[in-house]
Amino acid sequence: MTTILMTDHPAWHEGPDGARARAVRAGEGVWVIALDRDGLHMDCVHGAEDEKPTLATTDPSRLPDAAPAALRDGLNDLGATQRLTNPWLWDAITTAILRQVVRADQARKLYRKWCATHGLTVQGPHGELAVAPTPEHVLELTDDQFADIGVKFHRSALRAAATHYQQHALHWQRMNADNLAAALVSVPRIGPWTAAAAACDYTGDFAIYPHDDLAVRTWAARIAPSYPWPEKKDKGFGPLWTGWAGTDRTALHTLTLSTLTWGSHARADLEEPCGT
Repeated sequence: MTTILMTDHPAWHEGPDGARARAVRAGEGVWVIALDRDGLHMDCVHGAEDEKPTLATTDPSRLPDAAPAALRDGLNDLGATQRLTNPWLWDAITTAILRQVVRADQARKLYRKWCATHGLTVQGPHGELAVAPTPEHVLELTDDQFADIGVKFHRSALRAAATHYQQHALHWQRMNADNLAAALVSVPRIGPWTAAAAACDYTGDFAIYPHDDLAVRTWAARIAPSYPWPEKKDKGFGPLWTGWAGTDRTALHTLTLSTLTWGSHARADLEEPCGT
């Protein structure tokens, strides 16, 4: 069984022959993670190697038995998947904020421009890669500097998040996914969707993902088009989705993350939905 690497985070860049690379901050170091025909490579390119990034594997054998057979079959065909657990909570929060309102492709462009303009740039296997600016740097930016790169709408959320992060980061980093999402909602301009998305990215636990999200709905319907899915405005999708897993948190995590992974590797002609 092959293992597929999920590259949903906007920091992933595609190089020649489908190779992927991403820069991440972990502890006191910045690492370049690269995937090519020879496998996965991790190299610390800046700072200390005190904390190595980790990948979490999702096993399709843990899909809930109650889920529709067509959906399970499609996800089983995907095989085992891996996802880089974001080692920097601040980046996870930043990414979730920049995904607010805009479509996924636009959020990716905003994130990359944000990092390239105000973050730290390092050399990757196929060119420059960048990590997000620190919360301290964000609080030093002027209104015009936000507007110049197209993140004027996100300015107040980023500033509020940076202020709260400086005050609570050490406490937040020790929380599980549920408690972290609940804590992040206390930050102005961070709602339940943004908080859950950031907590999932940082903890790797997708059992708390907003399961009625447009992306989940869209890819589930692509995988199993004959299943009578609820309409987009039907609030029954969330309870239906979580109900298949029951009290099995791992099953819910596997179902949700596998579906999102399937979507991130869908055909290029399928338009990628955004979060809500």
